[in-house]
Amino acid sequence: MDTITDQARAAVEAGDTTLGIEYGSTRIKAVLIDADHTTLATGTFDWENSLVDGYWTYAEQELLDGLAAAYASLKADVRECYGVVLQRVGALGVSAMMHGYLPFDADGRLLVPFRTWRNTTTMRAASELSELFEFHVPERWSVSHLYQAILDGEEHVGRVASFTTLAGYAHEKLCGEHVLSVGDASGMFPIDATTRAYDADMIKKFDVLAAQRGMEWKVEDLLPRVLVAGEQAGTLSEAGALLLDPSGDLAAGCPLCPPEGDAGTGMIATNSVAPRTGNVSAGTSIFSMVVLDHPLADATRPEIDLVTTPVGDPVAMVHCNNCTSDINDWVDLLCEFSHLMGADVNAGDAFTALFNSALAGDKDAGGLVSIPFVSGETVMGVQTGYPLMVRQQNARFSFANFMRMHLMAAFGALAAGNEALREEGVAIDKLYGHGGIFKTPKVAQSLLAAALNAPVTVMETAGEGGAWGQAVAAAYLLRREKDESLADYLGNKVFSTMKGATIEPDADDVAGYATFLLAFRRANEVEKAAERSFAYYYDA
Repeated sequence: MDTITDQARAAVEAGDTTLGIEYGSTRIKAVLIDADHTTLATGTFDWENSLVDGYWTYAEQELLDGLAAAYASLKADVRECYGVVLQRVGALGVSAMMHGYLPFDADGRLLVPFRTWRNTTTMRAASELSELFEFHVPERWSVSHLYQAILDGEEHVGRVASFTTLAGYAHEKLCGEHVLSVGDASGMFPIDATTRAYDADMIKKFDVLAAQRGMEWKVEDLLPRVLVAGEQAGTLSEAGALLLDPSGDLAAGCPLCPPEGDAGTGMIATNSVAPRTGNVSAGTSIFSMVVLDHPLADATRPEIDLVTTPVGDPVAMVHCNNCTSDINDWVDLLCEFSHLMGADVNAGDAFTALFNSALAGDKDAGGLVSIPFVSGETVMGVQTGYPLMVRQQNARFSFANFMRMHLMAAFGALAAGNEALREEGVAIDKLYGHGGIFKTPKVAQSLLAAALNAPVTVMETAGEGGAWGQAVAAAYLLRREKDESLADYLGNKVFSTMKGATIEPDADDVAGYATFLLAFRRANEVEKAAERSFAYYYDA
């Protein structure tokens, strides 16, 4: 065996590693890293949400089985690569897609199936809370789901003893602690940037509102306790170790870092926790995060969500519910066609070839435009979502334009939402992209640079995503020096030698995207009409 493999095996055997596990929308991923933050092994479990009784959800048992399956895949990778059984880790952390609603009774029973961030059923609640707080409260935030359940008179709300996010749920199963990172907590209830805790005035206002509707609990008693990166959030219990590894090989007792949301792990994974840095996380959903160096003039703007970094610094977030789902469906269809024609292709190879073909397309996608809204899109005023494609009779309907259109449309809602950031004078010195859409070099990266008219850097870890970021968060807990900030730890110990590729916006691409965005906005009016029409059709 070579020296590098021997060193990695020794680190695994000694437990000189950290583990990050992240629940994504379509995949649960586990990443094991060494003391140099190098990935040693990975594991995955593919899953998909379902629309059940009007709510996007995942079954509770699958939340737990998927966690164990991702770990089992990682464990198998360790055995294959290093010939040893994974028995201990130095520290670990779990993260997940933010927001959503998981309410529990006093006995820890889930009262309703998990309602994910993807649901857009809380419009009235979000609107009333935004007015009450004088602060934009998005529809997908946990408090919006709770208040909407109150407004709807749902039977369970009087019995809620706690509620949390998906990361908080999994974390509590592993160690018994009802806590959250401040970053994930900021997607449940507004955070006071000074105290780095829930905003006390808004807590009082919400309790008055809830009491008026018959609730006897206080919301602060229901919310998870807030922690910041670097604080220990618990210890892996015997039950938690068996949940991860039912074979019993994994030892209990390692510390856990605060459970984080995918926005926070994206900031860590791209070294975007300092003021005037930002990142774009692209997957089933897409969002941009910019760490602020000054307060926004208008905290009520519906396009901008005010959340925080994993240490509690304020962040302007533009969140869009839709990004790659429509592309994935089209690629699956094209692969099915290839199979029909007797030419089976590897899905990864298909994505690479199809993405690269977009580079040969017209700068404005030749007059083709699509709306990739599989679910509602608040930024664009769409509640339900019906994917559609529109083209003029004289549009240049080539395959290259077809693929370029889909990639440009994936960034359409984000580009529209980010116009609000420019109007607020938000400055960005560095913008990083991460997520599977960037695995094919240059393609999506160059189109994102055009969409936002800003240079975009993709690090060599971009494909590892949030699971790697949460493994780094666990390493920060385990290895940081006294009073060492997260920004310093990342800058000096994680990214100082990390390679990345930066693409500056091309003037012709920017002009082409501007033309496309105008068509995208017009097509969105068609989308709204389709929503009205199909709602009437299905209701009838």
